Amino acid sequence: MNISFLDNWRKRYGPARGVALYGSGEDDADGVAQLLSECELLRAQAGTRGVELDDTAASLEALDQMLPRWRDDPEVLPWLGNDAGLYLGTVIVRTVEGARWQVWPNGQPSVRLASGREIDVVDAGHAWAASGTPELSQIYAEASES
Repeated sequence: MNISFLDNWRKRYGPARGVALYGSGEDDADGVAQLLSECELLRAQAGTRGVELDDTAASLEALDQMLPRWRDDPEVLPWLGNDAGLYLGTVIVRTVEGARWQVWPNGQPSVRLASGREIDVVDAGHAWAASGTPELSQIYAEASES
């Protein structure tokens, strides 16, 4: 997609980063978890490469092994980074006992572990999408040990 005013904006400010979630203030953990687990772009990219995202640690390992063709597309990279982080968070929340989504007042989601440690999964997803490190499976392993 080539939109001139977006190209000018990106030259000045760089690509968009992050995701924000705002709500009515009511606690709806299941709704938040469902919304954050969609990750449509990542699921589509993985599906075209034969990787099934089944919300397991094994699927994170499979993502780590994919060839990063998205790095050539500056419009896809930030969105894929968001999705990778949200998918990482989804796997952690669904498989690590005591882990839960934490949404800050500014709308930024993160994962809080039972130990109290907090993981900025969106930032981790952006780093993984841009450079491949840290690996998603490594972040998961560290979270599951906490």
